[in-house]
Amino acid sequence: MTARKFTMPTSLNESLASSQPPNSGTDPSPAGTMNSYSTSAREPLSSQKPKHNTGITFAAEEKLPKLPIPDLESSCKKYLEALKPLQSPREQSDSKAAVEEFLKSEGPELQERLKKYATGKTSYIEQFYGGGKELDALPDVDESADLSCLLGYDSYLNFDNPVVLNLNPFFLLEDDPTPARDNQVTRAASLVVSALSFVRAVRKEELPPDTLRGTPLCMYQYSRLFGTARVPTENGCQIVQDPDAKHMVVLCRGQFYWFDVLDDNSDLIMTEKDLAINLQVIVDDAEETPIHEAAKGALGVLSTENRKVWAGLRDVLTRDEGSNNADCLGIVDSSLFILCLDYTEPQTGPQLCTNMLCGSNEVVKGVQIGTCTNRWYDKLQIIVCKNGSAGINFEHTGVDGHTVLRMASDVYTDTILRFAKSINGEAPSLWTSTSPDPAKRDPSSFGDVSTTPHKLEWDMVPELSTALRFAETRLADLIQQNEFQVLEFGGYGKNFMTSMGFSPDAFVQMAFQAAYYGLYGRVECTYEPAMTKVYLHGRTEAVRPVTPESVEFVKTLWGENPPHQKIEALRKATQRHTAMTKECAKAQGHDRHLYALYSVWQRALDEEGAEAASSNGFSSNGYSSPVEADGEQDQTSKNVSPKRESMASADGSASGSPNGRHAPQQMPALFADGGWDKINNTILSTSNCGNPSLRQFGFGPTSGDGFGIGYIIKDDSISICASSKHRQTKRFVDALESYLLEIRKLLRQTKRKATSTQTSRAREAEARPALGGRLKSRGRVIKGETGKGNETPIEDKEESDDEGLGG
Repeated sequence: MTARKFTMPTSLNESLASSQPPNSGTDPSPAGTMNSYSTSAREPLSSQKPKHNTGITFAAEEKLPKLPIPDLESSCKKYLEALKPLQSPREQSDSKAAVEEFLKSEGPELQERLKKYATGKTSYIEQFYGGGKELDALPDVDESADLSCLLGYDSYLNFDNPVVLNLNPFFLLEDDPTPARDNQVTRAASLVVSALSFVRAVRKEELPPDTLRGTPLCMYQYSRLFGTARVPTENGCQIVQDPDAKHMVVLCRGQFYWFDVLDDNSDLIMTEKDLAINLQVIVDDAEETPIHEAAKGALGVLSTENRKVWAGLRDVLTRDEGSNNADCLGIVDSSLFILCLDYTEPQTGPQLCTNMLCGSNEVVKGVQIGTCTNRWYDKLQIIVCKNGSAGINFEHTGVDGHTVLRMASDVYTDTILRFAKSINGEAPSLWTSTSPDPAKRDPSSFGDVSTTPHKLEWDMVPELSTALRFAETRLADLIQQNEFQVLEFGGYGKNFMTSMGFSPDAFVQMAFQAAYYGLYGRVECTYEPAMTKVYLHGRTEAVRPVTPESVEFVKTLWGENPPHQKIEALRKATQRHTAMTKECAKAQGHDRHLYALYSVWQRALDEEGAEAASSNGFSSNGYSSPVEADGEQDQTSKNVSPKRESMASADGSASGSPNGRHAPQQMPALFADGGWDKINNTILSTSNCGNPSLRQFGFGPTSGDGFGIGYIIKDDSISICASSKHRQTKRFVDALESYLLEIRKLLRQTKRKATSTQTSRAREAEARPALGGRLKSRGRVIKGETGKGNETPIEDKEESDDEGLGG
């Protein structure tokens, strides 16, 4: 059999350069190569129709509506409404004046530019917030390139700080309920089999599309979930993908291994038992190298570096002719995903969450031996601890939490159904079709594959060894600067909230407001994403939970007021939040729209040159003065990312508008006003994403003085993971728990008659008159304590219509 050959991930720029005709006179640099093509050739993937087979997964894509561009005056009005509870009367007056000036001057022109820009594109916001380019949509590009897709998600890819703790979120899966998968190797093998079945379903377009109350959702992100990598360059990062990847990479004690798991038809070529054997071989081999020695070559640490530093180090890895490093990078970047096998057994909730988000930090005799060295943050990672605890850490550029949640849920469900099938062969399967049993196939039918694990041998030149040491110490600093706390609240959950007539998400959002106000006596800028996947290539819109109604609620709650007044204020606040969430899910929020207008202005400004802005005393980062880079909060913590406010630099946007010569040189008043800074500096960054397959979900804080709060609302419990840069996170979580208990007490005191006796539907039957004189009960009735959160939900469609809209 001929040896498999892996090549380095090929960026779009390199592919374009290689396709240039001889003596074209084009600048050979990447920038020159890109500029040699027309604007349409450089537009993001959103302007091209994805090519799909005839399956069910993407069947509704062409029928989905485009993301609408909101009305300018409406967005400005909502912007001022979002600012009002966060500002003093003087600040509000200044912001109103800035908005009025914007509507009279630059606003309408920028709105028209945005509409013109959006013509013929899938989404008006995707290039600023997400976008891309397929090689087969460009002229004269080699379609056989190994990694054939480049996505231009500007707001993420221009982010220069380390992605660990800043961009990548995590999921902590519930433990596997099947008895044979309670250790690392068996759990990992089971998860990999289910993940590969998911890959197969996506590629064969057999994955049933997501729906929201019967409405199909955009499935585009699933095509970018596997085989992708975030590759740093001097001019920002690129997302590259091998759509035909068939191998996986395993990281164990910082050492890299790979083997093939799919054939050319995307069918599985290994059984769960085969995978377990391979993984055990890898674990045994990795243990032969002392952990202190292995740490010296744990190159995954380099993926935690500043992106420009990491770009330079990748050049070092590939510059020496004949080095193994280029091949190693190609194998890692083009793999389906990374499986991280950790040697530790974290026990507590905070330890598990830390391990899934950034790995553990443990220095022994001056050497880092924590699991933070056993990661590669530029790709999707499945992490399995020694005791079988498992989670997912994902690169966030091309996919949102809702997409990865579907994968995690299906993977978890499949592991249970496969166990059921081992008991009863007639048990159902999650998949429309399944791979032929690898154990019954002729090995020659697998094609050109390598199923035996191979260990990657990196050439550790002195420059790399030094860089690795410094990267590790900076990573250790970063981990030490953050702390995590969890609340697994079992008092009640969705059932109790809906039985009281509340939207569960709005109810929990008001808990965050009340707890924070109770600690600090003020409200702060808060962010929550609402999913907009009912539109083609839709991602999220920002919900701003701080409203006049929420402020009135927290003040009423913490004042000397009767219970019914507090509950009525809570009801008004949650109703307002639910109404806002519905609007945002319809793409009628203000954040994405105004950010797009800012990006259009920035692009036009870039065309004229930064000197025009400098002469007016403005910097080109969207602020009237250079962004402060003090202590904890770096220069990106106040920028204007549309997804999470600390994610991206605003400059470096996509290619410019054809009308750039008329662009205003002075920053528009709306963006120069202090309100723009305030609304884009999130203190409480929150996200509702999860279901019973997850134990926890979370991410790092988005600003130096803020909290990152991931939460999951289950039927009878609430899981919360809070992070901050040591801002009394435990105290905040304790305050949340106290509030949740207190508000239940108040609700019981003011409980509506309609729910006063509803503990379960079965108990309702008990209250009916006896039929035919039959005695329903003999003996003393044992009712037990009621009202412990197990009330049957009351149908309250108006209050719960925002369920499932979390991003």
